[in-house]
Formats: sequence, structure tokens, C-alpha cells
Amino acid sequence: MRWTRLAVALAATLLLGAVGIGGQAGAQAPPRISIMVGGLEKIIYLPAMLTERLGYFREAGVNVTLLNEGAGVEAEDEMIAGRVDAVGGFYDHTIDLQSKGKYIESVVIWDRVPGEALVVSNRSGIRSLADLKGKHIGVTGIGSSTNFLASYLVTKGGGTPGQYTPVPVGAGNTLIAAMQQGRIDAAVTTEPTVSRLSKMGLAHVLVDMRTAAGTRAALGGTYPAACLYMKAEWAATHREAVQRTVAAFVKTLQYLQTHSASEVADKMPEDYYVGDKPLYLAALGASMNMFNPTGLMPPDGPPTVLKVLASFNKDLEPAKIDLRRTYTDEFVKAALGKR
Repeated sequence: MRWTRLAVALAATLLLGAVGIGGQAGAQAPPRISIMVGGLEKIIYLPAMLTERLGYFREAGVNVTLLNEGAGVEAEDEMIAGRVDAVGGFYDHTIDLQSKGKYIESVVIWDRVPGEALVVSNRSGIRSLADLKGKHIGVTGIGSSTNFLASYLVTKGGGTPGQYTPVPVGAGNTLIAAMQQGRIDAAVTTEPTVSRLSKMGLAHVLVDMRTAAGTRAALGGTYPAACLYMKAEWAATHREAVQRTVAAFVKTLQYLQTHSASEVADKMPEDYYVGDKPLYLAALGASMNMFNPTGLMPPDGPPTVLKVLASFNKDLEPAKIDLRRTYTDEFVKAALGKR
């Protein structure tokens, strides 16, 4: 597996306060946390790199290593195996994993909608969800959140998960190549890939889950998505590292509410533009409302996610899922100064 190390250990001489973030009570090494993100260049996961570029991890007094992985499910596997501490991925994995006896919890919600779209090849003849049966649909990886959403949309169209073929093609250039070569008829993907496909005349959006209204229409309610999650026991035994990391992300989410898409884009690595900054800026501008202004879990979100997953996964029994153990708002509330 290829990891791209995108942040190195911050200076060990930072002064950490004995109480509160940023205090000056004494010198000690900052707590460490490694976070693997299922596609750092994707706009849905922008808060991860933006927090580093703004220097908020350093300000919070936490040593964060960001690692990149093309599919969230691969990042999840690395976290379960103990090779990374946390994942920047979709909240739905916390429910899926609990159904398999593993307790993972989200500690801060970055996005209040999936930020995904079902795009269909202009050569596919697909005009409705009913037409997805028998088709090849591109997803980031088998067992990924895009795989979950594809299965749900096929089911919503009257089919079953066994009546389509999920094809793991990642995102960006690899997904675009798969559609150009006719290996996939459709795909569930994110920005800026959606805008690139449209500009190239390869595909158009059939189902839009990049806005609150589109998400409600497609999924039946609020669907919290990109978040930071980790093993519940790890969070319980590394509270200082988690609290400082969450505080940094909360500050970034507030930054996103008070700065323009252009200002945010200028903070991102140039290679994220894929040679077309105007397109990236337009895609980001259309996505700014996606970001969660507080980091808190929307109360109606977990039940919607559970309902969506249970609709196509017959091994997932809703009555056996304890949604209260899939997330915690404790760290976000502390960062916001709320009880």
C-alpha cells in the first residue's frame, strides 16, 4: 500500500500548558496522532489539509501526521489494524463496523452532506435509477462509502446490490480513465472529479448529493458524511491528543464559514487544482455550504444513515445498532466552550 506522508512531526519543543490549549505552564512533547484520509485532494476532505496549512494543529499543540489513501475503506482497514490512529472518512463506517462487532466513533463531523454525486456516462443510456441494474458503477473501493451509496441507489431504483457490478476505480484521473475506456457506465464520486467529467463531456449528474436539498431527495434525510473517526478505546485513552486535534478542526470549520472559496483555494496545494484552478475554484465555491459550521453531529443524521445502510445490507440489523456509540460530541462541545 502506498502512503503519501503529507505532514511531519511538529517541533517537540512546543510549550504546552498544563491546563487549556496553548498554555505556558511547562515544556513537554506534544501528543501525537496519525490520521489517514481517504483522498486528501478531495474537496469533501478539505478540512484535513486546510487545518495543517493554516497551522492550527501547531497552534493547538498537537503533533499530527496526515497520510493519504485513495479509498476510505483502505484507511479504515489500516486503523483497525492499529497502523494509524484515526481516519478521515465517512461516518457511515462507524455503523457498518459496529454491525461487525467493532466499536468506532466519530469525534467531529466535517461535512453535513455526502458531497457525492452519481454521474452517468453520456454513452451509457442511463436515464433513471431503474437503468442502473446490470451496469458497472465506479466506486473508490469495495466496501467504501461510495460503494454503500451506489448499492442504495440501485436498491432505490428497484434493483438489488447483486444486480450491478461495483468497480474500484478510485477518483480523479483513474476514475476518468475508466469512464473513457468504457469500463464503467456510471460512478459515485466527489468534487473536483464531478466537474472534470462534466467539462470533458464524458458524463452528467443523475443524482446530486452535494447539497442539503439534493441529499434529502436522494437519501431521505440528513446524511452526515466526512468526519474524523477512531477506535472508541483509543479515544478514551488518548483524550488530550483527541481534544487538541478536534479543537484544531473546529477552528478550521469556523474559518470556512468566514472566508471565500478563493481564499480557501489559495491555501491548498497547487497540485489539488489538477492543472485547472478555475474549475477547482468553481467546484469548491459550489461546495462551501457542505461544511459543518460547528463540527457537532446533526441529531437527525445517524437514524438516516442507519436506515440507508439497512435498506440494502440485510446482515445489518437496525435493532442491534446503538447509535449513541457511533459518535461523541464531547470533544467538539469542549472546543466550542459548551457543556
